[in-house]
Formats: sequence, structure tokens, C-alpha cells
Amino acid sequence: MADFNATFQKTLDILLEEKKYSSAKDILSTMAPEDVASVLQELDEKPAALLFRLLPKKIAAEAFVEMESDFQEELIKGFSDKELTAILDEMYVNDAADIVEEMPANVVNRILSNVNAETRTAINQILQYPENSAGSIMTTEYVSLRLGTTVGQAINQIRRKGSDKKSFYTCYVTQNRKLLGRLSVKDLLLAKDDDLLIDDLMKTNVISVNTHTDQEEVAQMFSKYNFMALPVVDKEQNMVGIISFDDAIDVMEDETTEDIEIMAGMTPSDKTYLRTSAFSLFKHRIGWLLFLMVSATFTGMIITNFESALSQLVVLTAFIPMLMDTGGNSGSQSSVTIIRSLSLGELGFSDIGIIIWKEIRTAVLCGIALSAVCFAKVMLVDRLLLGNTDVSAMVALVVCLTMTVTVLVAKVVGCTLPLFAKKLGFDPAVMASPLITTIADTLSLLVYFGIAKFFLHL
Repeated sequence: MADFNATFQKTLDILLEEKKYSSAKDILSTMAPEDVASVLQELDEKPAALLFRLLPKKIAAEAFVEMESDFQEELIKGFSDKELTAILDEMYVNDAADIVEEMPANVVNRILSNVNAETRTAINQILQYPENSAGSIMTTEYVSLRLGTTVGQAINQIRRKGSDKKSFYTCYVTQNRKLLGRLSVKDLLLAKDDDLLIDDLMKTNVISVNTHTDQEEVAQMFSKYNFMALPVVDKEQNMVGIISFDDAIDVMEDETTEDIEIMAGMTPSDKTYLRTSAFSLFKHRIGWLLFLMVSATFTGMIITNFESALSQLVVLTAFIPMLMDTGGNSGSQSSVTIIRSLSLGELGFSDIGIIIWKEIRTAVLCGIALSAVCFAKVMLVDRLLLGNTDVSAMVALVVCLTMTVTVLVAKVVGCTLPLFAKKLGFDPAVMASPLITTIADTLSLLVYFGIAKFFLHL
């Protein structure tokens, strides 16, 4: 795919160089809007703006939505008011609201001044909802049918107005804005009689979300129920919009990306890697690095505190990295598993007892298996092959016992911290690999030196 893109980009560069703009336009017009956006963003500003102006309005508007915000801003600056109005008229309200949210104040004022009053009101309504809420990602463009409408009338209404709606596969029956039921276009097309009332076809058990419902919960509902669209109601149960499947997919992608970045010890970024500056990457990463560096002071303090014990049997030092790494990895395994289950809605804080008991049993099995292999490795490799006579059976026993306890403690800590974070209203991903690893390292050292002092009388 990468080779194809490179070849296509080269072809487009040649067409532009030879000023064959019509040919370039014809090629772009056959492509998906997402691919058009990707291609234009690889061009210099002037040829990109020129090609964008040549595109059919609908394709141009759909491609514009898929572009990075900084590229959108550059295009808007070059648009005349007439061109900007034409693009905005082809957009769905929620896409226009997303663009407005990313733009500086002067660009926002220009956008809002070039849309009609109804669209401006709808955009402002969406922007008033809390960030990452259902209201902030919904669109107000949906097919609404009234009670008493016949199947034939409903189909004609969809034909007249469906092209302007974000989704018309699912229609909603309302009365005085109250959501009463839903039915699909399939239900209408398969109805036996065009004179049949939709009141007799609609399903009244409609699942909906509130405008303030968290977008992650919305994404979970799409995954669970396989919706094409999900209605959104306000606190008075008035229907105010819908969330379409493609918007839910975007939420899933954003939430997953955010969790991965947090779990890797970075603050989330909404820009792609290639469009993120080195200084921006520095800002997103340095906070966690500083925190982890300072927190590593505790492991240093523990080693310093047991320095006299280590001086009596220096060979113990050689096993510290292995024990710390095993503890950190064990804790990370548990935390990642629990964080993923929490994000999918499979677990809650009420399951903490079941989770701890399962992790304890898993830890015991892992600890026994690791300890058996570790004992053989210590005695065969460290003592026999490397000829280290300080490695005795008692030292091997201390290392293996420490490993078992470390794995147990790390897995319990790794599974409980995300649960407590969720309970307290924090993102469970915060309690992921970097933090769990630091805690596990500290605990593994305390366990190691404690067991060593007990069995080896240091």
C-alpha cells in the first residue's frame, strides 16, 4: 500500500508540474474522501489548495473533514467567503462543530458568520456539551417521523430529506420531541401495505443515551448492541440528536489511542506522529519520565539501606535486575488485562474479590513455574557453568522464593490499582505499566532483602 501511495503521489506531482490540473482532478474525484485528504496533505500548500478548489463540492467537503486541523486552517485562510459557505453547506453539523472546536477564535468567527442561523444554533448547541460526552459527538440531523404517518408517507419523506441526514437507515418516531419508538428502512420497505401506520411497525423499547453520557460508554453500547445509530436525549427525555456508527468508531479509536499512550507513560496527543513536533513530543513525554526517575529514588534508597547486607554476600546483587523485571512484567500483565476489561465494561469495582482471588491463583501457578526454571538456571548456569561458588543452594532458594512472592504481590497490586482508580474517577490507564512497574520494583527489593536476611542471616 505504501508503494502504491508513493507511486500515485509521484504521478500527481508530474501532472501538477505539467499543469494538467483537469487530469489530476479526474483522478482525485474517483478516490475515497479519506484518500483525497491524505494525498492533498502531502502536497505543498498552493497546489493542494488549487486541486481542492477543483474538486466537486461534496467530495471536497467530505475530504476536508478528514484533514488535520492545521491543514484545514491553512485552507480556510485561503477560501473566499463564498467558497467557505459552499464547503460548510455540504457538511454535517457535528463535523462542522468538530472543526470549529479545533480552530483559533478568528477562524471560528469566520466559520460561524458563513453558515445559516439554524446551523449556527446547532453548532453552538453541540459545543456547549461537556468534552467527551455523547452531546459533543452527536449530530442533530436524523430522520424523525410522526405518529399516524403511513409507510408510504414515511418512504416519501426519506426520499425527500434523507440525503441531508447523517443516517437514515434507522428512523425515529417522536411526538413533541419525545422519543416514542424506532424503525428501520428495511421495516418500511418490507411492509405489506403502504397504508399501514408506522405506529404498528415501530419498536417502542428504544435504547438511548443522555447528552452527558461519557463517549466511552457510548462506544461500549455500539459494540454490545451492534447499532447503526444511537439516539441521544436530554434530561427531559426530548430527542436532540443521534450518534452514528462512524462517529462511534472514531471514539473507539481515540479512546484506545489515549489508553495506549497513557499506559506507555505519555500524555495523550490528538495529532498524528508525523505532524507532531519534537518539542511537542518532549512535552508529552517528559512529565512521566521525570516522575518515574524521581520515584526510582525509592529503589535506590532500599539498596543503599541494605548495602551492608549486600557486602556480606555480593552475589545477591546479580539477581536484582531479574527479580525487578519479573515483578514489573507480572504487575503489567495484570494491570493491562484489568484495564482492558474495564474499558469494555466487563468488570466493575464490585468484582474486586473475584479478581484478586483469580490473580492469586494465577500468580501461584506462574510463581511456581518461574521458580522451578529459575532454580535450575541458578544452579546449572551461575554455579556450574560460570563457576560462581558463592551461588549456593540456599542462595538459589532465596532467589526463587523471592520470585514467587514478588509475582504474587505484583499481580495483586497490578489488578487492584486500576480498579481503585476507576472507583475514584480516574482513568484506569494511569495505573498502567510505568507506575505498576515502579511499585513492583520497590516491593520486589523489600521482599528480596527481607527473605535474604531471614534465611541467610545477613
